[in-house]
Amino acid sequence: MPKHLILCDCLGSQSLDRDGLEAATGLPCSRVHTGLCTTQIEAASAAIATGDALIACQQERATFEELAADLEIDAPAFVDLRDRAGWSADTASKTPKMAALLAEATMDAPVTPAVDVTSEGMCLIVGHSDVALPAAVKLADALSVTVLLTDSDAEPPLDRRYDPIKGRIRRASGAFGGFNLTIDALQQLNPGGRELTWTAPRNGAASQCDIILDLTGETALFPAPEKREGYLRADPGRPETVQAALLAASQLIGTFEKPLYVRLEASLCAHSRAGQTACTNCLDICPTGAITSAGDHVAIDPMVCAGCGACSALCPSGAITYEDPPTNFTFRRMETLASAYVQAGGQNPRLLVHDAKFGAELIQLSARYAQGLPANVIPMSLDTIAGFGHAEMLAALAVGFADVQVLLAPTTERDALERELTLTLAISGQDNARLIDITDPEALWDALGDAPAPLAEPILPMGTRRQVARTAAKALRPDADAPIPLPDTAPYGAVLVDTEACTLCLSCVSLCPSGALADNPDKPELRFQEDACLQCGLCANVCPEDAIGYEPRFDLSDAALSQSTLHEEEPAACIECGALFGVKSTIDKITEKLAGKHSMFASSDAARMIQMCDNCRVQAQYHSENNPFAGNERPKPRTTDDYYTKRKDH
Repeated sequence: MPKHLILCDCLGSQSLDRDGLEAATGLPCSRVHTGLCTTQIEAASAAIATGDALIACQQERATFEELAADLEIDAPAFVDLRDRAGWSADTASKTPKMAALLAEATMDAPVTPAVDVTSEGMCLIVGHSDVALPAAVKLADALSVTVLLTDSDAEPPLDRRYDPIKGRIRRASGAFGGFNLTIDALQQLNPGGRELTWTAPRNGAASQCDIILDLTGETALFPAPEKREGYLRADPGRPETVQAALLAASQLIGTFEKPLYVRLEASLCAHSRAGQTACTNCLDICPTGAITSAGDHVAIDPMVCAGCGACSALCPSGAITYEDPPTNFTFRRMETLASAYVQAGGQNPRLLVHDAKFGAELIQLSARYAQGLPANVIPMSLDTIAGFGHAEMLAALAVGFADVQVLLAPTTERDALERELTLTLAISGQDNARLIDITDPEALWDALGDAPAPLAEPILPMGTRRQVARTAAKALRPDADAPIPLPDTAPYGAVLVDTEACTLCLSCVSLCPSGALADNPDKPELRFQEDACLQCGLCANVCPEDAIGYEPRFDLSDAALSQSTLHEEEPAACIECGALFGVKSTIDKITEKLAGKHSMFASSDAARMIQMCDNCRVQAQYHSENNPFAGNERPKPRTTDDYYTKRKDH
């Protein structure tokens, strides 16, 4: 952890309160430099040499990292105070905001789990010969290139630095370092003879490669092609995009780290039970097709997963959790930002969530060329914002932010965010969360708008996303005396049972993935714990009587944490031994429908068996006149004498 803050006011373009920052953060601060990256670079070198420096500059990060390399020590830590706080048209003090950003910068981020992916440089170029062959020539010295020509009349090329083939791709799967292809009408080069020729076409040829360069200009081979690592796609009619793709492909050889963005706990998954489908949120939202059905749960291909995080935001059970970084670290970041800001004397903090590319650049441009950010708007950068769901939004409000706003990027998947925003607003009951969709840095200030007052008594978010959402909701709606109505897609709510139709067969209990539905072993009773219900729809799908419905809502009372009775009936007593064995109304209905009307229950003795428990029914059947358990007389055992009597020599 860095222990020494190095300050620079960037040629006097921002105001830095050294004493105030030192008091607010507890970090020893250097004097305020003016040209740390130019005229005072020796001071920077001396600070870096200590090995515990935190430099308040991101723009010249490369310069300071080069200094560290020259000194043969690890690069220092960096934090941007200028673009995110110092350069602002707001006349209020920026010290509380800077203190919050510094507190966040000193947090130890967990390491994201990763696996190594090896690419041997086997590249498949697909396209018309006019574009694909020149591309192959340029890559042939860097990669092992195969060119799949899509024009049927293409002549065999003479250049033998790459392998030309003809055909069409029927199916493609996999990702960087492990693509699998099925090619129809495959024709390979026949290198013998004075004139090069193609072999006869054949279908169903299987091939593998590490990289695919698609220059066809046609429909992509994969969904969300820009997110499929190792799959490069360029418009053949735009030479600049082709050149960019060639440059990118030439770098894709060697061993790379592939982050494992999400973790799946299959036992918690509410996707399916007994062949009945329930929750499909992650399957519906995944842009890359990395998630597939695998029986009672889903499966995630980590090589295909692009890490957008939308699946974790929409997962009702917590079976899918985000790991880059973990959700609990995001909760801690927000709590650290809010508490540090308030402790430094700030009021009404507001949270602006943005991605690390587009959003960060928009804020930088706004700071340099427009008004920047207000002094109470604290930016928080995430690698991806699609997974910033209702639990995170509610947690931000509950830790003390007056509002939370998510700055969208042009490439952001918005379906999950819009759904989660609607849920957040329904739970909070205020207009304290919104999505900002702008591309003009000058429009950022006005887009932020105004905010309500923050929560008077902030909380500490702890536990799972469902637990944090409930705790935050109780803090935001302390006076809620009735369940809060929610949208139909909400993962919280009640199960409604038509008691006239329900026969207490309890098939819903045996298949409930979260244990929200339970029985009573002592009597016919269907019990329900609302806090555990995922609203996955499985119980309604399996109910043979169509007796189950749903009410999306959020019950913040303690009653939601305990079991309640949805339906109960009088148990049936065995007419022989008195043992309780079923539901009386059901036994009466069966008796009414079958007794004297069905061949198996035509006699009064047979009809009485309907009203017996299992043991007594077996006993009655065994001793009945037409005993179904009775068989023919057992054959006499065969002895040696019997054997000899049939032989002619005895």
